[in-house]
Amino acid sequence: MSSLPPNPPEKGRLRRNSRESRLSRRQKLVLAAVAAVLIIVLIVGLGLGLGLKNRGGGGGDDDSLPPAPQPTAIWQPKVNTSWQIILNAKLDIDPNNPAVEPDVDVYDIDMFMHQNSRAVSSLHKLNKKVICYFSAGSYEKNRPDSSKFPEEDIGLVLDGWPDERWLNISSPAIREIMVGRIEIASRMGCDAVDPDNVDGYQNENGMDLTPEDSVSFMTFLADEAHKRNMAIGLKNAGDIVKTMLPRMQFAVNEECAEFNDCRTFSQFVDAGKPVFHIEYPEGAPFNTNAEQKQAYCNAPGANGFSTILKGMNLNFGAEYCDGRQVRTKVLRRFSSGR
Repeated sequence: MSSLPPNPPEKGRLRRNSRESRLSRRQKLVLAAVAAVLIIVLIVGLGLGLGLKNRGGGGGDDDSLPPAPQPTAIWQPKVNTSWQIILNAKLDIDPNNPAVEPDVDVYDIDMFMHQNSRAVSSLHKLNKKVICYFSAGSYEKNRPDSSKFPEEDIGLVLDGWPDERWLNISSPAIREIMVGRIEIASRMGCDAVDPDNVDGYQNENGMDLTPEDSVSFMTFLADEAHKRNMAIGLKNAGDIVKTMLPRMQFAVNEECAEFNDCRTFSQFVDAGKPVFHIEYPEGAPFNTNAEQKQAYCNAPGANGFSTILKGMNLNFGAEYCDGRQVRTKVLRRFSSGR
């Protein structure tokens, strides 16, 4: 037996037919004309809409529709990208009429020193990319957020840097602080971050750090940087190059020529990613021995590296392998000597 009810009487249709029977011929003609006009308007409107869609949404001068949002890609620098790095001074750039020397592709600058300046936007006006440096694996007592570091997460003093101490990079508290630093870099408009001192496992650190700790930490930092559409580089830490290479956009290396270890970092060049390479020869950057410079610039495995010769304090001066010596204009020196 069917569960459907019998068809109901078509009361609505009967009412409409009854009403139509009372309409005059003139009324019917008027209603037909109105309906025809409505149909024509509808057809024209649909055709115009389709036409606009097919032409990409505009007819030249009509700016009533907002442009489609453009995806923001994470910056991937190329091999041989030219650069300058200054960590102990604040760049002196007039934001209203920016100019900077040398005319290189990338500037690596101290993040905190430039946090409240317009240096990043000024460099962008000059078509420069900006890498923002901060120490991710060491405690520095003179940083704005230094009071946030738990004492139990602070280890031994860095050899050669008496004002810095190693950190427990596995600590949730330390990682939260570093997210805050990455967020600062993002708000500043930095194109990338250069987190330093992630190789504590190679040093007496007081925290029993291992290479696996550094892999976990760098993976965490990379994820946070990439969420904010910023690139990130691996600083030194040769033991974890192979593991971290897929997540990194570049490497920053210090003294691989001095320690005959450039082949380790050449994996970046092989992958089409630059190695921003620093050597600290005696007398650099303005009185480097020519023979020593030749050895550093042509070290085994360093082919394709973006090599720069600096003083250990990473100040305003720099020398390049093509013989150029430059002095970048700065405002003041950073008190820690970095």
